[in-house]
Formats: sequence, C-alpha cells, structure tokens
Amino acid sequence: MIKFNASNLAMAVVLLFTACQSATSDEPNQNTPPGLDLSLMDTTANPAMDFYRFANGRWLDQAEIPADEDSWGAFDELGKKTNEKVLTILESTIAEGNYDPETDQGKAVLFYQTAMDTAYINELGIQPIEGELQKIESISSLKELEAYLIESAPLQSNAFFSFSTRPSLSNSDINGGFLNEGALGLPGKEYYVKDDEETLRLQGEYKAFVRRVLQLAGADEASANKEAEDIFQVEKRLAGSQLDKIQKRNPLLMNNPRARKDIAAMTPSFDWEAYFQSIGLSNIDTFIVMQPAYIKSLETVFSEVPLDKLRSYTRWTLLNSALAYLSSDFEQANFDFYKGVLSGVEEMSPRWERVLKVTNFSIGEALGKLYVDAYFPPEAKQVAEELVANLKDAYAERIQRLEWMSDSTKDKALEKLANLRVKIGYPDEWKDYSKLEVKGKEEGGSYAGNMINVSRWDWRRKVEKVGQPVDKGEWFMPPQMVNAYYHPLYNEIVFPAAILQPPYYNYQADAAVNYGGIGAVIGHEISHGFDDQGSRYDAKGNLNNWWTEEDRARFEARTRLLVEQFNSYEPLPGLFVNGEFTLGENIGDLGGLNVAFDGLQKHLGEHSGPGLIDGFTQNQRFFLNWATVWRSKYRDEAMKKQVKTNVHAPGKYRAIGPIVNMPAFYQAFNIGEDSPMYRADSVRVMIW
Repeated sequence: MIKFNASNLAMAVVLLFTACQSATSDEPNQNTPPGLDLSLMDTTANPAMDFYRFANGRWLDQAEIPADEDSWGAFDELGKKTNEKVLTILESTIAEGNYDPETDQGKAVLFYQTAMDTAYINELGIQPIEGELQKIESISSLKELEAYLIESAPLQSNAFFSFSTRPSLSNSDINGGFLNEGALGLPGKEYYVKDDEETLRLQGEYKAFVRRVLQLAGADEASANKEAEDIFQVEKRLAGSQLDKIQKRNPLLMNNPRARKDIAAMTPSFDWEAYFQSIGLSNIDTFIVMQPAYIKSLETVFSEVPLDKLRSYTRWTLLNSALAYLSSDFEQANFDFYKGVLSGVEEMSPRWERVLKVTNFSIGEALGKLYVDAYFPPEAKQVAEELVANLKDAYAERIQRLEWMSDSTKDKALEKLANLRVKIGYPDEWKDYSKLEVKGKEEGGSYAGNMINVSRWDWRRKVEKVGQPVDKGEWFMPPQMVNAYYHPLYNEIVFPAAILQPPYYNYQADAAVNYGGIGAVIGHEISHGFDDQGSRYDAKGNLNNWWTEEDRARFEARTRLLVEQFNSYEPLPGLFVNGEFTLGENIGDLGGLNVAFDGLQKHLGEHSGPGLIDGFTQNQRFFLNWATVWRSKYRDEAMKKQVKTNVHAPGKYRAIGPIVNMPAFYQAFNIGEDSPMYRADSVRVMIW
C-alpha cells in the first residue's frame, strides 16, 4: 500500500507566500471546517524553497518519536488513535462479560485476554513449544529431519522452504500452491551477502541475539556460541541462493509452474512426494516454484551441511517464530534485537498494543466487525464509493489523453480499469473462525498455544484452497487497519474502514483536503494496477502481456526517469533511496496524485468552490494536505532499515517526489525556475 504491510513519503520568501494567499480577492469562508491544522505548518518558510518544511515545519520542530516507535508521522498517529478505539471496544466487552467464547468475537476477546496474562505466560516459560523443540532435538538422521519438516508444516515456521496459496499467476480464477524460500533471521538477503562495516556489525549483533536466546532456552555458553555461528552460516548459505530484492519485484521471474516429478528432481534428497501427500495435495500435479534456483540449491544444503547444523537451524526457526508469545525474557530478547538493534527503538510499546496488533493479524475480522459497528457509519462507505467512481472516471480520461501510448494498448488499459474491483470499509461476508480453537488459561491454553492454533487453522484453510475457485470477496486486511492495498491477481483496490479518517478523509472538510488525502490514496492504489509490476497483469488479474513492444519500451523509458529522480534522494549522509526498489510505490504516488488533482478539478467544475480557506486556494490546500499525510520522522537505524528493506521511500520523499513533476504544483505556489523545488521539463516525469 501506502505506508503501504510498506517504504516512503513526506512535504520568495514571505512575500511570495503572501502573494499566494492573495491570489484571489475572495474572502475566506469561515463557515467551512479547515481540515488542515495550520499550527503545524511553518508559514515563515518559503514554499518555493522547501515545501515540506512549509507544510510541516512546526510539527517537525515539536514532534518527538515516541520511545516505543522507530519512526513517527501522521500515519502512525492515526494508527495509534484507531488502536485506542479498538481497545475501548475490547475493554467494554470484557467488562460487560456478555460475550460468548464460542462466537468469533468471543474468541477474539479470549485470545486477547489470554495474551494479556503475563504472570501466567511467565510461569509457563518455554513450555508451550517445548514438545516441538524436543522432537527436533531427537532428530538423528536426514530422513528424520525430512519427516519432521513434513509433520510440522502446519506450524509454518518455514525452515528451509515455505508453502503458500494464492490465485495462480496465469489463471487467477483458480488457487495455486506456491513453493517459496525458507526463513531467515535477518530481514533480507543483503544482510548476509554484503561485507561492509555496518553489515558485519549487524551480523555480529544477530549472532549475539541468537546466543542469548539459545541460553534462555537452556543451552550452556559454549554450545550457544557454536550453535549461533552454525545457524548464521546455514542462513547465509540459504540467503546466497535467493533472488535479490529487485529481482523479487519482477513477477515474470516468479511464475515457474513445475510438475511434482520435476520438483522432486530438483531436490532428490528431500521426499517431495511424501510432503505433498502429507499435507493433502497428492491430487495436485503442478505447483508454482517461485525461485527454482533456490529449491535446487537445497540439494547441496541437505547433502553437504552436517546434520547437527541443519538441526540447529530448524530448532532456531521454530524458536525465533515464537519469541514474542513466550515469557518476558524471550520477548525482551526479541525486542532488543529486532526493534532495538535494527530500528533503534528505546522501549517496548504497551503490552495491550503489542497484543492487539497480533490479535488484529490473527483473528482480525472478528474484531473488525465490532469496530465497524461502533465507528463506521454506512454513510462513510457511500461517500467513499462515490469518490472512487469519480477517480476511476478521471483515470480513464487520463489514459485516453496519453500521447505516448498507442490506441490498442489504451483499449486494454481501459478494459483493466473498467474491471477494477473496489472494496471499501469491510467485507460483505466475514471470515468464519468456527474451526479456530482458542483456549483460555482454565482450559490449558496459552498465548503461544493459541498462536500455534491460529497457524494450524490458517494452514488448513490454505491447503484446502489449492485447486479450488478463488473467493473474490475475501479481504487480506481487517477493517480496523490503517492501510490500503491493490491486489494484482484480483485486480482490486481495498480500503479498510480505519483509513477513512482524518487526515486522509474528513466528511466535514473541503474537497481539496479530501482529494489531497484519501483521493490521492485511492489514486495510488488504482495506479498500482499500472505500475512496473501491476501492469504485467491483465483485466482478469492474469500475468499476461497486454502491451505492444513499443508502448512497453516507452513506459520503461519514463519509469527510468523516476528511478533516477529517487536515486538522488539522500535521507542520511551516504544513504540513498533505491529508485528501482521503490519504483512501484513511486509510480503509485505520481499517478495517484495526478488523478486525484484531476478529480478535484472535476469536482470544482461541478460545484461552487468555497473560495479561500485560511488564506489558501483549493489547489494549494490539495498539495498541502498531501504533504501533511506524509510528515514523518525516523531514527537513524530505522531509516537505514527502511531504505534496505521497504518498497516505500521515506515519507519526506513521498511528499515531494510526485509534486515536483506536476505543473499544477508550480502554478499553485508561484514556483519558478530559480527554485530548488523546480525540475526542468526534460527530467519531469509523467507516466499515467
């Protein structure tokens, strides 16, 4: 999406600003709610010199990153407020005691309550996963390791490889089974294959973290030291065979259908036939192997790496996947490395917030139903649907006006746009959690135990879908999540209820604020259907080329300019945004903001404008709210991780990156060629 689970966005002298204010003789309309908080701007700054500062300066001066966060911005502020609303629902439900633990909502409440019982969790220690750890410890041959990997597949700790289900890339009406790479303890391949000073430091910190956890789990110091090094070396070997982060963005590299017999030939040391039969898919002949070279590389891993090292890695993947749900000493170790070392966070967020986040991802729609009933009126959905329809019309008009695209490709683009599915607020049919078992303390349940049950429940659903028709009504985010997404295989855009709040959407605000907020978000998600990845999929969501060679070449020439633009952004000395890695999100922002601006002009043409509000025109307020949405601060460690691992650019560059390609922005704030904000026509990017 947009922060989007998301990496990055953000936002002559006083005389010029005064000229902007007096661009029209209309008096401000004092009866219209402002929608923008002027107290967070720095109106002494020159918008032509630093628009991001102009829009967000006082916020940047005053805001502090909370001790339990790695970054902070408008997105996070709204997320925090939404979490507090959901907490209120949970606490009132618990206080009233009128929920049935057998209902979906009752299970969500019980899950939350059990996870909040820290005294009981600390009493249990490692006990909830001790049985699994003992099974791994008893493995004495490669055949027994294979048997354990097959047996433990529903736990989804993903040692060596993983399995997922989604619509088939070439036939999006039918669910396929996908064979993927295995788990790594560090965030990605480059943390293993680079050898610069910073990477080596993080590798050392990671090994220390592994040693700490192993000792908490009962290993002596010498054993923990050896095992930590063994685990790292196995992961490094696995990482070396994976595609890099740029390659993973290319769906053409990931669509590799393989028959079961061909998969078996890739890794003869592993009994794939037994695996597929055990998980209940012996009737499925073909699977998608996302990274064939990686699956082939497992043969040398299984045949060359000593069994004790393979066993250590297997045990670690299970243990590491459970740390956040075990006793406080394990949870603290997990926090200290993943949040402290990698992101610079100073302290844990409150227990309720950590548990709520897990509850949202585990049994989220059950909570979402309560959230929608309490906070999302039907009128909000109706208004949002009208806004989407307006923006789809504006997008169609933009496609028809494109000078660089041939008519035949335009027809296919318009067909895709016409078939775009729109989901707003909440699903028409809620997920059924009747087969999910959630146990409280009295029934012998635990936080980790319930998470294991969630994993097994999810696994069953996943396996049962393979080879079956795709449920096009399914959602992949709960309504209480502040986010949005485009799914290329469904050709759909999805806006959970929680994002339809200020600063993204405010039904009391003027049109400019809403088009610069939720309108741009909607446009962003539509544009994902036409970015460097989404444009590979047709109107039905199939991976299918609908472009002429000439049009694709012209498209890629334009996207290269956008790559070069973002490559030049330097959030920390010597640290540059990766324009190729963030390209899809940057195309989404650029296309989304352009279509939202067109939508605003269409709206203003059909309705009488409100005149100046707080001294700003509608066009000015449009760009100001866009910059407001992406105001943000990062800890240095978090910024480094963001640039390395997140497909979104940092907030500041999402705020300014699209607007400097838009003539309307220059006109709105009287920005001329002498401004550092100005980009010449030769490098200005217009794609959609």
